[in-house]
Amino acid sequence: MKSKLLVLLLLASGSVFARTNIAIGVGIGGFGGGVYVAPPPPVYYAAPAYAVPAPGPGYTWIPGYYYPVGARYVWRAGYWTRPPYARARWIAPRYYGGRFYAGRWR
Repeated sequence: MKSKLLVLLLLASGSVFARTNIAIGVGIGGFGGGVYVAPPPPVYYAAPAYAVPAPGPGYTWIPGYYYPVGARYVWRAGYWTRPPYARARWIAPRYYGGRFYAGRWR
């Protein structure tokens, strides 16, 4: 009886110093780990920059573009906006090398 208790105590005390490894993986990005199917060709239209004047001084025309929503692309029509800071330049969104890069101000 004492030997069984001693073995049980040794096993229990050995597990106190055992190291537990836990790994949790989280994927963020588009479907397929951030790899997107190429978007459809852009919609070509006459920009209203020539037909409709800017709503005020300092506005910039951002042309329309596709952006991913889940497993598909959605068209965002062009719009007038003010740059976030002086001399800011709009870098259009693009699809390159199987990845989608969002548009941004630079």
